[in-house]
Amino acid sequence: MQRMPERSLEIPLSIWDAMLKHVEACLPQEACGLLGGAGGQVRSIVPVTNAERSPVRYRMDPLEQVRAILSIEEDGLELVGIFHSHPLGPEGPSATDLAQITYPEAVYLIWSPGGRGWRCRAFDLSGDRPRAVTLVRTEG
Repeated sequence: MQRMPERSLEIPLSIWDAMLKHVEACLPQEACGLLGGAGGQVRSIVPVTNAERSPVRYRMDPLEQVRAILSIEEDGLELVGIFHSHPLGPEGPSATDLAQITYPEAVYLIWSPGGRGWRCRAFDLSGDRPRAVTLVRTEG
């Protein structure tokens, strides 16, 4: 059986920090947002309001989501990632996450509380089961 090549996503520290700040600002609810980029490299972040205002699920505010996607496209980028948080866990995709995949080509990043703060894991949800994606934090 041929092994799939490992997928990775490069994220500048400034965008990593902006994601974390949004996650913390949204507590106790789940946070969510979009990442723009190209070629596996994140170039922009667009936080979006969680219309559910829930600690266990998210639904992006529809108008904000459309504006975010248009903003990413206007910058000449593509949607490379979708992030949200699981303040109460789990650290991987929930059954709800898997049932509501809208952009299977994007990497799904999930923030969850860990031993010393927040942890972020990424997943490719385009296949029949989630596959881990390596996150590489870069200067910039």
